[in-house]
Amino acid sequence: MKKARSQAPDELRPEYRRSDFDSLERGKYAARLAEESNVVVLEPEVAKAFPNDEAVNQALRELLRAKERHAV
Repeated sequence: MKKARSQAPDELRPEYRRSDFDSLERGKYAARLAEESNVVVLEPEVAKAFPNDEAVNQALRELLRAKERHAV
């Protein structure tokens, strides 16, 4: 026998009014978040070599410096 679903009442707390909220838009900031975040997923064997994000950044900076030295 299925359990009856309990439905939450569609009421706001007394300190809130519907007029305080504009119309809601799903995913309003999704594009901005995608542009501003830069997440890179490392392969497991690569991640083992770097204990944290600072170590990864340091290694990449060194790689960029080496590239600049050899480009001249």
